[in-house]
Amino acid sequence: MSGAGSSAGKAGSTGGTGSTDDAAGGGSPTPLVPDARRGAVVAALMLGMALAALDGTIVSTAVPQIVGDLGGFAVFSWLFSGYLLAVTVTLPVYGKLSDTFGRKPVLIAGIALFLLGSLLCACAWNMASLIAFRVVQGLGGGAIQGTVQTIAADLYPLKERPKIQAKLSTVWAVSAVAGPAVGGLLAAYADWRWIFLINLPVGAVALWLVARHLREPARTKDRPAPRVDWAGALSVFACGGLLLFALVQGGVAWPWLSAPSLALFGGSALLAALTVVIERRAAEPVIPGWVWRRRTIAAVNLALGALGLLMVAPTVFLPTYAQAVLGLGPIAAGFVMSVMTLSWPLSAALSQHAYTRIGFRLTAIIGISCSTLILLAFPLLPFPGAAWQPALIMLLLGAALGLFQLPLIVGVQSTVGYAERGTTTASVLFCRQVGQSVGAALFGAIANATLASRLAAAPDDIRSGLPGDLDSVSHALADPGSLTAEAAEYLRRAVDTAVDHVYVGAAVAGFLALLALVFVAPRRFPVITEETPADAG
Repeated sequence: MSGAGSSAGKAGSTGGTGSTDDAAGGGSPTPLVPDARRGAVVAALMLGMALAALDGTIVSTAVPQIVGDLGGFAVFSWLFSGYLLAVTVTLPVYGKLSDTFGRKPVLIAGIALFLLGSLLCACAWNMASLIAFRVVQGLGGGAIQGTVQTIAADLYPLKERPKIQAKLSTVWAVSAVAGPAVGGLLAAYADWRWIFLINLPVGAVALWLVARHLREPARTKDRPAPRVDWAGALSVFACGGLLLFALVQGGVAWPWLSAPSLALFGGSALLAALTVVIERRAAEPVIPGWVWRRRTIAAVNLALGALGLLMVAPTVFLPTYAQAVLGLGPIAAGFVMSVMTLSWPLSAALSQHAYTRIGFRLTAIIGISCSTLILLAFPLLPFPGAAWQPALIMLLLGAALGLFQLPLIVGVQSTVGYAERGTTTASVLFCRQVGQSVGAALFGAIANATLASRLAAAPDDIRSGLPGDLDSVSHALADPGSLTAEAAEYLRRAVDTAVDHVYVGAAVAGFLALLALVFVAPRRFPVITEETPADAG
């Protein structure tokens, strides 16, 4: 470990001096596991990723049954928000721990914690306990998401990384399509608690495969004992948690400019300042300064943060558009959105043919430029239009985003050594998750403002038949028969306009990602030639 590991660390710390350029393909590291074991480890990674990917979609269709059994309709959204918050704020911590103590113990601890949370969720006795246990699941999910992506980069040299990344992308795609269906079937024909119990055998197999087949290099005796920045980890957790709580609750539980929102955002700012002070003084900071000082990593962080922002439009608002404007049922509306997950992994798998010739940066620039134009095409759709029109846009968007995201992830992982890859990967995923949370709050505010404006501007002969406030809009959309024909048509047009504005906002996010790549990212990613240690077992 001392020779290869330290040289990788030095190359990474200097930003890749002496490295090859990104189009040349970089070096071919010795894999952490021999070829005979690699298939078993990849299977474990895919199973682990499936746990995290399914968890976000499989629960959604069972919410009516969960609420009917446990109550707590007013707070059920925290089944998702609590999980997302726990995943997001722990990503940087797990990334640093995986660089310090190794990937294997972090991944095993993450899977075990996720399974414990799943078992507790199945035993929940009220909504409060279920939300608390979902947070426990999220604490494990953060370790799974970041560490799986890091090990995937450790296992394969640069030229082969698109293969494993395409497999992981396929897991996400299948989960997006199959999750709601599986959740609905279990809730309808078994019991909603099986949604969580089904994780146990899947996770147990993944745990066994990792424990048996993943081998990491042994620590050398002359290497100093690792030091954990627990103060930094706590401050990152507190700052991220408070900020995400403010974003999730703002505009829902209280107005954006109310005292609770201002207090939460002010507290987040103070904690952020405290985190900076702690991290500057720490010997081994959780979020090292080089994550933002190196142009490549900073640019990818900004670009994928904008991607998280952008993704809120198709994943959150498109189903509402499909049902309220196009008049589709929930299953058909889900299909309109899910076609994006068909083209995304295919495009990602083929992206290597582009970035090996023209480089990571230019490939990603082409992908996000196309994505921005496709998003701008959405407001041009006719009203009410046909279902194939937004489905086609989502199919093209998935293809463009596959060309954008994968080259950036593979590229940024290839600019650092083994000893820094966990922290780098976690920082990228953290920024994407934060962007998603900010996007949900920002675009939610845009949609609400548009709807409120349209309702206020309704003609007098229609206004009396429209919902009196935004809280009543969802009920009216669910039961359009309660409105007059003119009011229903006006409300559909209002929703159409609101979603159009959200897609314009998503296009702006795409343009911001483009600016980050054009003005912050170097012309060529400084890919390092790295020799990772061979299998130790």
